[in-house]
Amino acid sequence: MITTYEEAVAYIEEIPKFTKKHRQEHTKEFLRRLGNPAFDRKIIHVAGTNGKGSVCAYLKAILMAEGKRTGFFTSPHLVSVNERIRVDNEQIDNETFFHVFRQVLEVVEEMENEGVEHPSYFEFLFGMGMKAFSETDVEYIILETGLGGRLDATNSVEHPALTIITSISLDHTDILGDTIEQIAGEKAGIIKRNVPIFYDGSNPKASEVIRQKAQELEAPCREISKNAFEIREVNWKYIAFSHANAYDKDVIFQVPICGCYQAMNAEIALQAAEYLLENETIHIERWREALKSLHWEGRMERVAPHLTIDGAHNPGAIEAFVESMKALGADESGRYVIVFSAVSDKKYEWMIEYLCRNLNANAYIVTEIEDVRRVPVQDLGRAFEKYTDAKVICKANLEDALQAARAECGEDGEIYCIGSLYLAGMVKKLLEGGSYHA
Repeated sequence: MITTYEEAVAYIEEIPKFTKKHRQEHTKEFLRRLGNPAFDRKIIHVAGTNGKGSVCAYLKAILMAEGKRTGFFTSPHLVSVNERIRVDNEQIDNETFFHVFRQVLEVVEEMENEGVEHPSYFEFLFGMGMKAFSETDVEYIILETGLGGRLDATNSVEHPALTIITSISLDHTDILGDTIEQIAGEKAGIIKRNVPIFYDGSNPKASEVIRQKAQELEAPCREISKNAFEIREVNWKYIAFSHANAYDKDVIFQVPICGCYQAMNAEIALQAAEYLLENETIHIERWREALKSLHWEGRMERVAPHLTIDGAHNPGAIEAFVESMKALGADESGRYVIVFSAVSDKKYEWMIEYLCRNLNANAYIVTEIEDVRRVPVQDLGRAFEKYTDAKVICKANLEDALQAARAECGEDGEIYCIGSLYLAGMVKKLLEGGSYHA
């Protein structure tokens, strides 16, 4: 008998050990037994390799600025599993988490008694999220896919109000395919008949796949290219941009994240919000303020003086990180060190080579994440030594790695922790625990 929040979290964390991802029919049956919770709300379904979490966060902020209560289901979490289920700006509290956990567990136990398999980790939390949203007065629900799109548990929602596909690059190639076209095909699996699709048109190969799928399903299609906006300023605190059209090119938006790629993510969210609220009076000044004051964790986030974490963990995200570093003039502005870790199913050697060939870090510190898929520091160290003449230091313990990084860059130098969202979460935990002082 599970009687506490802590026991509920422990139960959920054990799920991957005794189940697997299921077919869509299984998830639909699971949700049906839960009462198809929150299916009557306006649902925005978002997929993509990179940027989908940021687009979701921007869109949520804009909807909230117009007084719309909004639920948000996201993954992964950095510190607490509660982060995955949010109502407006707040993750659900432990009491609510345990309350919906008990409801979902009761249904799951009934399923198992009838010979129906237990939902996977992600499926279980998705059921909890929808159940939590159903017990609030949220008008909009933003669902971020976990992996891919076509076969993702979130794709069991058949009638969203809008679908969005963000930047696509090579990631999870063992599952989604090893070409941009194959991966785009999986992401395009969220497109629904007659439901509008907004997408990042930066990659021509991906765009062609998405357009064809939209045409097949008679889904109104809006491609958002880099010509849709103009970047006005990039600095360590924010990026400023405007729409490229003549009508409102003088309206400047700011997002408090210095990554250049965030202009595209914010532009997608702005255009999606304009569509969702097209029959209502909108207040652009509220939107500007909402974006300006947004806090989105793990994306070029300055977590302490001279210490930044970024969740870049695949080729596309590493390219975006390098682009941002160049825009910021990192190589000209002073000393900086990169702390890197990765999981084994990512293209970590490609990422390492790209970093070394395109940046001039003073040193690379490699460490290990707390996951069975971690890459040993010796393997990461050897990979870096193949592509750089800079100092490479191996420290399996994260606290030791950060102390080594500080020693290498000095008091005024910058430290960037990249390569894995797990690493970003570990840094935040370490800072919150007080055992490391930047």
